[in-house]
Amino acid sequence: QVRLEESGGGSMKAGDSLRLFCRANERVVNSFAMAWFRQAPGKEREFVAAVNWDGGSLDVAEFVKGRFTISRGNVKNTMYLQIDSLRPEDTADYYCAARTGQLTRLLNEYVYWGQGTHLTVSS
Repeated sequence: QVRLEESGGGSMKAGDSLRLFCRANERVVNSFAMAWFRQAPGKEREFVAAVNWDGGSLDVAEFVKGRFTISRGNVKNTMYLQIDSLRPEDTADYYCAARTGQLTRLLNEYVYWGQGTHLTVSS
């Protein structure tokens, strides 16, 4: 069974940078698309960024362009989310997700999910 585990969250200050990690326990995800979603307190889970199996295709939500960078590791069962110039509104639980096939922004298309890592950004 595929399991995803996020790490790297914490308490940060506005303007700081942070890198979130996601690792899958199965190399089968080497052929999967992977994505980051986030859920702020009291809000719905939203798409942040996605990357296809080889890192060659990316998609990033408009509201994070220029600050968030998604990438796959050299070992393809890993994924990263670099967040620069953190803002208080980035405070959320960040989730890693994976699916077979092509990347998509649609939450319901992702089959495998991690438990999330929490990020708090103070002003």
